[in-house]
Amino acid sequence: MPSDPAINMTRGRKVSADEVERLRAQMGLDQPLLVQFGHYVRDLFTGDLGTSYVYRRPVSGLIMDYLGPTLLLTGIAAIISIVLGLWLGQRTAWRRGSWFDKIHTGIALVFWSVPTFWLGLLLLLLFGGGLHWLPTGGMSTPGTHEGGIDHVLDVARHLVLPVTTMVAVIYAQYLMVMRASVIEEMSADYLTTARAKGLREDLVRTRHAVPNALLPTVTLIFLTLGLLIAGAVAVEVVFSWPGLGYLTYKGLSAPDLPLLQGTFVVFSAVVIAMNFVADLVYRVLDPRLKAA
Repeated sequence: MPSDPAINMTRGRKVSADEVERLRAQMGLDQPLLVQFGHYVRDLFTGDLGTSYVYRRPVSGLIMDYLGPTLLLTGIAAIISIVLGLWLGQRTAWRRGSWFDKIHTGIALVFWSVPTFWLGLLLLLLFGGGLHWLPTGGMSTPGTHEGGIDHVLDVARHLVLPVTTMVAVIYAQYLMVMRASVIEEMSADYLTTARAKGLREDLVRTRHAVPNALLPTVTLIFLTLGLLIAGAVAVEVVFSWPGLGYLTYKGLSAPDLPLLQGTFVVFSAVVIAMNFVADLVYRVLDPRLKAA
């Protein structure tokens, strides 16, 4: 990154050039880049992500502290997006060309095209700053007793705006892919056979068309789950949600290199893990892959 953490950390203080150099040596920034990278890889394999320049704490401990809120936010947003997107996707495909299809497809495309941070700011200004219906930031109201029902309801109120922002942008992907998959299956011979047996259209859709249309959607779902956690930076910054995305943003402002390296490793590991799970689930859904 094109900045010196030692200079940024001492900005506004009366320190000499020698003191800045000693600070750079203490953080290992005076060594060649290849040497720094070698030390980083060595420590990474031992589970040592380094010590944060700003927080003066082990990066692994900071990540664990901020991981819970991110999983809570992205988990709820993912569940709602998947259920809503898949349900609307198969419904719009089955009613292709109808007003139901045109309206929901159009809305999904609009939300899919909107930048996440811009939509979050609009919701924040409307429901937080304008109508004062919902909290404008944070995870809970200061002074709320943790562990009680009041605390749970307070966290739920703080979740509404960030979750809505993420769902509005994400569910469209599931809707469009599911819609395309169901439309592709609608002309298949096995659906004609199911209708010839006397099955109602709803049963033809839910028992035959949807299970087969899910196959190409599974990969997208798990890939998006990994990217969802890594892509929560904009939402968490807009709503001051104390998660990994917000922690990454604060690390960028320093710049806190060990902290950024640690969060990027976590984001990358989540994406890789979700791709691996997608391959396993795909084999369960499609028995033909086991035979191959």
